[in-house]
Amino acid sequence: MVTIEVLGTGCMKCKRLLKNVEKAVKETGTEAEIVKVEDINAIMDKGVMLTPGLIIDGELKVSGRVADVKEISGYLKE
Repeated sequence: MVTIEVLGTGCMKCKRLLKNVEKAVKETGTEAEIVKVEDINAIMDKGVMLTPGLIIDGELKVSGRVADVKEISGYLKE
């Protein structure tokens, strides 16, 4: 099972990234646990200074922008 963390305080970009992650998981058939991290201190502890952020299995993939479904699907297939 893949652990996916979506980091963001709840802004529109963060919500869009979460939706894109959910769509990519569904399209690829990946078994995943999606965790939404909204606590600013927890986000900073992970080294993310610009939200939204995307961490897959502990590896930071995206920071400061919204990854599209195709990009996220590519990460899930790695």
